Amino acid sequence: MTPVFDGHNDALLRLSKVQGDPVAVFRDGGPGHVDVPKARKGGLIGGFFALYSPTPNLPLDFKLFDTAPYDIPLPPALSRDEAAVPVAAQVAIAQALENEGLLRFIRQADEVDPAFDADTMAAVLHLEGAECIGPEGEGLDELFEAGLRSLGPVWSRPTAFAHGVPFRFPSDGDTGPGLTPEGRALIRACRDRQMVVDCSHMTLKGFHDVGEEGVALVATHSNACAVSNGARNLTDDQLRAVGQSGGMVGLNYATMFLRPDGGRDPHGALDHAVAHLAHMVEHAGEDHVGLGSDFDGAPMPAGLDSAADLPNLVALMEQAGFGQALISRICADNWRAFLKRTLA
Repeated sequence: MTPVFDGHNDALLRLSKVQGDPVAVFRDGGPGHVDVPKARKGGLIGGFFALYSPTPNLPLDFKLFDTAPYDIPLPPALSRDEAAVPVAAQVAIAQALENEGLLRFIRQADEVDPAFDADTMAAVLHLEGAECIGPEGEGLDELFEAGLRSLGPVWSRPTAFAHGVPFRFPSDGDTGPGLTPEGRALIRACRDRQMVVDCSHMTLKGFHDVGEEGVALVATHSNACAVSNGARNLTDDQLRAVGQSGGMVGLNYATMFLRPDGGRDPHGALDHAVAHLAHMVEHAGEDHVGLGSDFDGAPMPAGLDSAADLPNLVALMEQAGFGQALISRICADNWRAFLKRTLA
């Protein structure tokens, strides 16, 4: 079975909402895309585990993606106090999972190989949307001490640091302004701590602003506009910039970001995954493409209902003529190499 290290999941958010003990749910399995039994069945050896603050009383209705074109308004900005509560709860769950030996968090470069090669799932703690950090960087050091090693300045809501793209199809990411002065300072703070900076959800202008700050360009869960022309996906120029900077782009399995029609229909959506991967490899380079599922945060294609079904995606790569060396790079080796050269 081909090992898979995944660039993005929302398992901590899901676990924060379960009834009962989240550690037991993750250990024993149940509803959701990522847990220990599903990971073992599908070959998932780890991934980026996101901390995310949902918009209160405004859940995203995925039915909005049923018919394209669409342009779904951005949620309102979230206050720091509103964002801090769910993030703190998810950090506590992450620490409990580590204490129980169910996750092994990577905090520095020399921990990458031991974590990837262990029986326990390897994990990078990631912040998706930096609303819980103050405009002068307040709170970043505390999260870093808790194990945070990857940060995306925005989800889709505007923050003090940058602007996110709307759910818009057809469209590229040229939908608004880039980094604010506070955003540039935050990127430099992450750079100084040798953290990963994730440009997923960021506007085209913001993406290039991040590159100007001298960090590797990373989109942990984004696809190719050339295959599915949605605002969350990357243009060919962006993909080339990812490779030139030594960064990474991870294939997002969400149906509406895979399908050329931008729709939510799960049937046949997985068939387009290889087209995205091939295009991303062509433009970013075979050393700069990985997987970034968005498990537990988005509707999945038929045939890839959870981490247990990852061999189905590997089989599609094999059928498309991807050699084993390239499949291994995409599935885990590229993320491994990137983390080793990026973290302190």
